[in-house]
Amino acid sequence: MTECIETDVLIIGCGIAGCTAALELAEGGASVTVVTRSQDPNESNTYYAQGGIIYRGINDSEDSLAEDIIRAGAGNCNPGAVAILAKEGPDLLRKILLEKIAVRFDRRPDGELSLALEGGHSLPRIVHATDSTGRAIEVEFIKALRGHPNIRLLAGHTAIDLLTPSHHSLNRLTIYDPPSCVGAYILNRSESRVIRCAAKKTVLATGGLGQIFLRTTNPAGARGDGIAMANRAGARVINTEFVQFHPTTFYLTGAPNFLISEAVRGDGARLTHSDGKPFMQNYDPEWKDLAPRDIVARSIHHELLRQDVSNVYLDLCSYIPIHRITGHFPNIYKTCLTYGVDITREPVPVVPAAHYSCGGVWVDESGQTTIHHLYAIGEVACTGLHGANRLASTSLLEGLVWGYRSAQDILKILPGQTAPSAGDIPPWNDDGLEPPDPALISQDMSYIRHIMWNYVGLVRTSSRLKRAIRELRNLEVEIEHFYRVSRLNDSLIGLRNVARTAVILTFAAWENKVSMGCHYRE
Repeated sequence: MTECIETDVLIIGCGIAGCTAALELAEGGASVTVVTRSQDPNESNTYYAQGGIIYRGINDSEDSLAEDIIRAGAGNCNPGAVAILAKEGPDLLRKILLEKIAVRFDRRPDGELSLALEGGHSLPRIVHATDSTGRAIEVEFIKALRGHPNIRLLAGHTAIDLLTPSHHSLNRLTIYDPPSCVGAYILNRSESRVIRCAAKKTVLATGGLGQIFLRTTNPAGARGDGIAMANRAGARVINTEFVQFHPTTFYLTGAPNFLISEAVRGDGARLTHSDGKPFMQNYDPEWKDLAPRDIVARSIHHELLRQDVSNVYLDLCSYIPIHRITGHFPNIYKTCLTYGVDITREPVPVVPAAHYSCGGVWVDESGQTTIHHLYAIGEVACTGLHGANRLASTSLLEGLVWGYRSAQDILKILPGQTAPSAGDIPPWNDDGLEPPDPALISQDMSYIRHIMWNYVGLVRTSSRLKRAIRELRNLEVEIEHFYRVSRLNDSLIGLRNVARTAVILTFAAWENKVSMGCHYRE
């Protein structure tokens, strides 16, 4: 018999957005169940965020921040979302991150917060914890969640699909009701057992989709799970063609594409070729190496093709003192050294990689989707803040702001809502099905990632997108059949979601004929 859980609020994912919502809801008296597919709850996109989070600079203003966001977003940003972040973000950072969970950001000798400059910003306004800002935030949040009596944290659990009465209810008359969400099917991976979790409100906080590409800065769980689940449930999904490629990730055969933070260029590092000559001044004479990410990434892509080389270089040692490199970027220094590159003595080989999804599940100013009782926050959502390209260090702040706003909205309406019954949803049944062949999963995943990298990557053309659509649609049909005849595991769930998200993104790229921000069509 399938286990049943009933909770006020189910939150799927526990990066900065999910953790903020969970803590605010729990402190407001709601019972909260937080689900994360990783065995270690710290594992999230947030944990790997290096550069920092927007605060408030000296002589800074809401208007100045808003202008920077809109300029980076190619004028395609939602003005309401920009105004909310610029007005509420810095105060919420102080209230939640500094005062409530006491994140240890770097400070100057006089005790004031150290403010950094990053690409696209008109002045220094970024607070950071050396080059591990996300880790510093995530660790403190998980401590707070684990210590709260109203929060149940389920690690090693993978969400399979959202529970929508029109799709799943034993009462077929619910098909005439407006679309709504009453929880999710969840796989307890250690016991290979499916749980029905019924919730008054469900919050998607599943992070990004970088793993649909061959090269990405994202962790293994960033498979587009939330976008795929929401799409299957009927939610509106927008702007998915706008995928930001981070310009500088470590490139060496056998090594992962780990991030080399934009803060390194903010400190003075320059992009060069093997001869040490910088080249960004040829593409953006004003901002040079601190141009918006889409410009820098495409410039590198152009240089790779023009010079017929596999990578370019990021030169720290010629421009930044050694003590500052090791003091401000200790984890980047240590990680590069692990692979034989001493960034205090030699340049770092780098290439662009898929980094951040500017689009996602459409949400309003409170994080509500087009499906009743379903919210989405963080990278899985699209508030419209980022427009066609994300400004550096806005993502953590967006997760914080909309995690908080969604929790406040839920707390206002939760008392008057009737709890759904898990008994109205049929139990999961995969009796008699065979375990999926891991070789098939691995091959299909590799195939999708190569298609997305080569045809739907940094530079897109009509012929490439046509081929991607044709191949992905055929492959998704095969994967859906594979899914239906196999016993569930995390890899199979991920493959299904990767296929669906890849199709969604590719169709969006095909339909948008205009180059804008990080969507570039030749």
